Amino acid sequence: MKDHDFSGKVVLVTGGTGALGREVCHAFLKAGALVATTYVIDEEIPALESKIGDLKKNIFLIKKDLGNEKDLVSEIVKKYGRIDVLANVVGGYMAGKPVTEIDEKDWDTMMNLNLKTAFLLSKHVVAQMIRQSSGKVIHTAARPGLKGGGNDAAYVASKSGVIRLVESLAEEVKSKGINVNCILPGIIDTEPNRRAMPNADFSKWVKPSEIARIILFLATEDSRPINGAAIPVFGLA
Repeated sequence: MKDHDFSGKVVLVTGGTGALGREVCHAFLKAGALVATTYVIDEEIPALESKIGDLKKNIFLIKKDLGNEKDLVSEIVKKYGRIDVLANVVGGYMAGKPVTEIDEKDWDTMMNLNLKTAFLLSKHVVAQMIRQSSGKVIHTAARPGLKGGGNDAAYVASKSGVIRLVESLAEEVKSKGINVNCILPGIIDTEPNRRAMPNADFSKWVKPSEIARIILFLATEDSRPINGAAIPVFGLA
């Protein structure tokens, strides 16, 4: 994939201290962007700083609960004056029970973590992008969001909801110079996933760096014809 130039662009990456978030932050920083990233766990910051090295001068760390819409993007707009790209990679996975045994608390956790955050970010970031008459929004859904497999209803419903949110939002803002899309990763090759599935063939899983390159492309002008899409990023699995 060719090099992309994001010099002068302001990119909001959610969950930037996680395994995927670190790669996405690094990819945008290498491409010249100014990156603001949200996080919740202080202990994950050193891994991000190790990944980005000297580029950390161009990153703005914000400790924030994305489930609370109060002042959700105000710090970023105050610092940079705009948000050109939203790369939302925050989320979580919880499964293993049939619908008849899912606790209401667990259902709400999946909806809040995967879908409500995508909604609130869309609401506030896109409002800023409308004022700018430009912007790129990339959310992270998941392959199971296309079809439930059993014992995963809360997760599947939350990720399917992200796809429908993207489709609806894309229709609302396509005349305003804003693209809205999402990606559908399969199993991501991370240390926690390797520990959870030690007998799997890791070579078939999609790598965080590969996903980061797809997100980077969707944030460029080359992706202008793509709007309201759910892009498969399954790896070889």
